[in-house]
Amino acid sequence: MSLPLIGVDLVPISRVGELLDPGIGPLLRKYLSAEELTVSRTPDGAPDQARIAGRLAAKEAVFKLLGAVGRPVPWQGIEVLRGPGGRPGIRLSGRAAELARDAGLGPIDVSISHDAGFAIAVATSSSALPATSPDHPHSQQSATPKGMP
Repeated sequence: MSLPLIGVDLVPISRVGELLDPGIGPLLRKYLSAEELTVSRTPDGAPDQARIAGRLAAKEAVFKLLGAVGRPVPWQGIEVLRGPGGRPGIRLSGRAAELARDAGLGPIDVSISHDAGFAIAVATSSSALPATSPDHPHSQQSATPKGMP
């Protein structure tokens, strides 16, 4: 039985301004691939902070689907690119693709929105692994807080 999964993340657009600060170096390149940086520009070529924040939120939302709590986010292995019709699409590689395979994830869909100084992203997928499997990214064994029935 396929179980639905969801990940969500919210990023203040002002955080992107901090990442673009020339005084802290090319930190944004740690998080976004060259292709993502290219598609995150305004028509005049300047970095589009809202698009960048949306991509960062989407990467975090996808990471939550992977169920890799306590592991580093494979930033470069989760790419948020333009899909058909301009919809965001996800491309996984390296460690991120390995984590998705281990979690039994199906195709990943993502939606991004930004308004009022924030970007939000929701990522969905399904896992073919049983929810009681310790390998399931959101195992029900660990979903109940201690002390709760």
